[in-house]
Amino acid sequence: MSGYAPHTERDIQAMLEVIGAPSLEALSSVPDGLELRAHLDLPPPMPESQAFAHLRRLAEANQAARMTSFLGAGAYRHYRPPAVSWFATRSEFLTAYTPYQAEASQGTLQAIYEWQTYISLLTGMDVSNASLYDGATALVEGVIMALHATGKRRVAVSLGVHPMYRAVLATYAAGMGLEVRELPMDERGLTVCEEQALDGVSCLAIQSPNFFGCIEDVPTAARAVHAAGGLCIAVTAEALALAVLQTPREAGADIALGEAQSFGLPVGYGGPYVGFIATTREHVRRLPGRLVGETRDVDGRRAFVLTLQGREQHIRRELATSNICTNQALCALMATVYLATVGSHGLQAIAATNLERARRLRDALCALEGFSQTFAAPFFNEVCIRTPVAAERLAARFYEKGILAGLPLSRFYPGRDNDLLVCATELTSPEDIARFARAVAAEVPHAAVA
Repeated sequence: MSGYAPHTERDIQAMLEVIGAPSLEALSSVPDGLELRAHLDLPPPMPESQAFAHLRRLAEANQAARMTSFLGAGAYRHYRPPAVSWFATRSEFLTAYTPYQAEASQGTLQAIYEWQTYISLLTGMDVSNASLYDGATALVEGVIMALHATGKRRVAVSLGVHPMYRAVLATYAAGMGLEVRELPMDERGLTVCEEQALDGVSCLAIQSPNFFGCIEDVPTAARAVHAAGGLCIAVTAEALALAVLQTPREAGADIALGEAQSFGLPVGYGGPYVGFIATTREHVRRLPGRLVGETRDVDGRRAFVLTLQGREQHIRRELATSNICTNQALCALMATVYLATVGSHGLQAIAATNLERARRLRDALCALEGFSQTFAAPFFNEVCIRTPVAAERLAARFYEKGILAGLPLSRFYPGRDNDLLVCATELTSPEDIARFARAVAAEVPHAAVA
């Protein structure tokens, strides 16, 4: 007999008697109420070549990838250099094993260390962790850090923070007994930070550029929440903006977090994406998850190790910084390769192109009769446009024509029926913008009477 069997038949029978199961097979049987009895309409077995052809036909049924897109709202189309996929899919990295344990290879640890370095440079913060699920859970992690730092269980969140991020925070807040105050927006599209709204809060979460595309006055918000005894959390859903805007640290934020999907990750119908979080040296031990550090081995050679591991798997549960975080190592690797490929000057050039294309899109649409810019605040690569007809109806009609016209804000902000959030990146050509403006001009009279 090969291998090692830890339980004898007598042991197994004794355990089955205790739990009241007749056999081991009974433990994996599907209950009658849950068993699938309907016929599954699946194709018969086929050779590998035919299977690939079948999967290709299924993939071609996805139309959105072939549409002209002006949709942003937290997921952004950017050019991905071929080097990103080439390096990230090498067998050394592409593994079924999640590489966050202490025995992770030096190559993986170095890649994570470089990721942390890039995020620290972009945010201006002292230290970054080894990545998170996505921007929404990164927000939750930042709030938890603030709770630990201040002991206060009241949180202020701008209504300009991505609605899905706020929904995830609300879910966790309900389970943790937190009070979440949502701060309103003014007519410019910026957060209103009144003193009484910040009274007794552990933190203020403010996104810049915010969900409307507007660049927030983070320094003023930071001063206001600091005066109230709380921390400032700077949220970024479009990480490319970090290449040209004032860093969160320069703006006075204590914690910088958000979504880095723009750095080499495809939109991918919703993920997987890669969250980031960074902070000052003062709060380093409150960072969730893992932190890779550099050291020297016994022979004096450069080496990388997991310096901090604040998960409940590694330390006593009550001392853990978080029990919801994880490391999107492969996604973080893609972002790291992207940043290494384009470099700092390339990243700034890409951001500048985004700025130019977004303003070209704004000008083209606002030149049409009845269209105007909703908010006066400066914006990055997306802007809210007020339309003379219902934005939801307009977007639906363009979807039928193979154009993703943007996001009607009424889906998340009731009452904004005529506000359409549109986005332009380096993949949005001037020709795309001109064709879209002509199509809108031709379509609006029909949409008004539909």
